[in-house]
Amino acid sequence: MIASNPPVFTNDAVVLGILISVLALIFSTAQSEHPFFKKFYAYVPALLLCYFIPSVLNSLGIVSGDRSQLYPVASRYLLPVSLVFLTVGVDFRAILRLGPKAVLMFLAGVLGIVAGGPLSIMIVSVFAPEAVGGVGSDAVWRGMATIAGSWIGGAANQAALREVFQPSDRLFSSAIAVDVVAANLWMAVLIYAAGRANQLDARMGADATAIEEVRKKIETYQQGIVRNPTLKDLLVLLAVGFGVTAVAHALADVLAPRMGPALAKFSLTSPFFWVVILVTALGLLLSFTRARRLEGIGASKLGSLFLYVLIATIGMKMDLLAIFANPSLFLVGFVWVMIHATVLLLVARLIRAPFFFTAVGSQACLGGAASTPIVAAAFHPALASVGVLLAVLGNAVGTYGGYLTALLMQMVAE
Repeated sequence: MIASNPPVFTNDAVVLGILISVLALIFSTAQSEHPFFKKFYAYVPALLLCYFIPSVLNSLGIVSGDRSQLYPVASRYLLPVSLVFLTVGVDFRAILRLGPKAVLMFLAGVLGIVAGGPLSIMIVSVFAPEAVGGVGSDAVWRGMATIAGSWIGGAANQAALREVFQPSDRLFSSAIAVDVVAANLWMAVLIYAAGRANQLDARMGADATAIEEVRKKIETYQQGIVRNPTLKDLLVLLAVGFGVTAVAHALADVLAPRMGPALAKFSLTSPFFWVVILVTALGLLLSFTRARRLEGIGASKLGSLFLYVLIATIGMKMDLLAIFANPSLFLVGFVWVMIHATVLLLVARLIRAPFFFTAVGSQACLGGAASTPIVAAAFHPALASVGVLLAVLGNAVGTYGGYLTALLMQMVAE
């Protein structure tokens, strides 16, 4: 239960210091070689702790998400910049070099998420209509919309769609739990199946010999752009991120008021919707220019840092008890994942894709950049970079695909 008394710390400078320290502790222990932490993080995802620990601090009255102004700042300024940094480094040529089957399997995964969202709501509504109901900010489809953003792209896309569709804090807390539990159970299945990839490829009649050649090409490219950034490099990087964000906010202030009331149903009257759409589009456009080389000085790393600060501020607004408020939501999530898996396996069978592309294409959707390299490395450590590439592609299309999925879920839920 969220504490009603004044929090221990009300100064946002102090609260920010606490949140950054929490994030540093999580990632330091997550990368520790200590046997306890290696075993602990084998079962508990670091991303979950980034939400969970700030929510505990909020629940205990140490900090207050409602009284703090950190979330508005992080969502309005850091999230758009994060989206720019996560998309500007997309190397579409390298993605195409993976071959058509890799891209097709990723797109099949996206299709499974887009179609699975409304279908899972329709299926569950037959025998548990209360699980997919709700009105206003508690309408279940709004919470599921944030999962769609996460499962096609990642946490940045999820946060963006949270701002667009505005689910209640309680509903979003439940959605986070469904997202983490369902996605990580599926990742465990993929890692288990990776050890049997040769047998699965033999059954599918798939040829996996080209994967090693792809690995070498990608490694060569990545090594060619990495360099130690100078002060000028970092200033240029920040100028691109915050400059694109400024342009997006300026255009959104013009576009949103021009949208008629009839378009409010599609969130087109929301200024932040236009900010998210524009920063993603401009970031992708910049990826076809020399700006793509900003990835070599750590664009995606800085984007991830901003993103995790946002995640911590979201966690600070979460209600832990809401996770158990609607357990039937987990059923929606599991049905959704099964539809996604069915589409993937059918397409893989049709085009005889290696299981590597099936697993990585799926995890690039459900897991994002944080966990896709783990699944890829389960086949071979050197293939982790392939997972990163497809996951970054997911970041690029996640907001658009998640938005489409949300509209389809809204249609079947109303």
